[in-house]
Amino acid sequence: MDGTVSAGLANSLAAFAASKGANRARLLEAANIAPAWLSDPDNRVPMDNYRQLMRAAKQMLKAPALALEFGASEPIEKHSVVGLICHSASNMGEAYKEMSRYARLVIDVESGTGTPRFGMEIDGDDLWIIDNRPNPNDFYELSESTMARFCADYDRHFDDGPMAREVHVTHARPDHADAYAPIMRAPVIFESDRNAILTSTSWLSVSIQPKNRYVFSVLTDRADALMARMAKATNVRHDVENRLMPLLHTGDISMEQIAADMGMSRQTLYRKLKAEGASFDGILDALRHTMAISYLNGGQVSVNEVAYLVGFSETSSFSRAFKRWTGKAPSEWRG
Repeated sequence: MDGTVSAGLANSLAAFAASKGANRARLLEAANIAPAWLSDPDNRVPMDNYRQLMRAAKQMLKAPALALEFGASEPIEKHSVVGLICHSASNMGEAYKEMSRYARLVIDVESGTGTPRFGMEIDGDDLWIIDNRPNPNDFYELSESTMARFCADYDRHFDDGPMAREVHVTHARPDHADAYAPIMRAPVIFESDRNAILTSTSWLSVSIQPKNRYVFSVLTDRADALMARMAKATNVRHDVENRLMPLLHTGDISMEQIAADMGMSRQTLYRKLKAEGASFDGILDALRHTMAISYLNGGQVSVNEVAYLVGFSETSSFSRAFKRWTGKAPSEWRG
């Protein structure tokens, strides 16, 4: 599955599962997520790893409705600037506009039609909020958490009744279907032709209090900067980094291996990276550098363990590389 999610969202899911009794370290290991990925909430985590995290948590906790519970319990403002922007908007219509504008910062997935992921249809008093994510049934838990977050977040802040008149999902009725109604507070239509929430057009004019336009401006400036950073990220380099990350500790990673995994020849990958001003060896070296510093700053593992985690079979080789990167020995860096 293509796409990425913010590290803030992935970290929030890991923390939520841990609060229910899951072992966080085992969860991240099962999802092939390096703890250092989650050190900055604005980092990106491959969608496939996020899906593995969700399903590992469900299995570990024996909690089939975990995605629903996560969406209902964890408001978006806890893990993303997008949520803060929405809650600084003047009304729900503006909040929706900003959410749609910056949605990629939380979950970056193409709609498949060239249109934004979230769409809106109005028919008289009926307002449909539609999730245009392609192949939604491949990861139906994301539909569950998205719909639950919309509905539950409204309930947390307003007491004028449920947001939804109906909730539609394209996936089949699951065994835990009874868990939907208490969260959505509306009839749920399974195997629908869309993933969508049916509400009233009056929802758009619901006022959000308190309003602070200065805060709103500061937050949107921050979101714009993050969007620009994502736009500058080179696709092939980013793809290579994502494929290298779960293999980094093995130390035995070849350009041929990664190229084959990407469905191309070594020479094709070489040309594509060169066109972006990058090289395979340079990306691998920079990734090891970044992850080594992140592990050392975390203070949870020894220098020997850091050497292993970033792919060095000998600590002495790691120390030489680290001194080349930083001018200091690993022990000096940690202090």
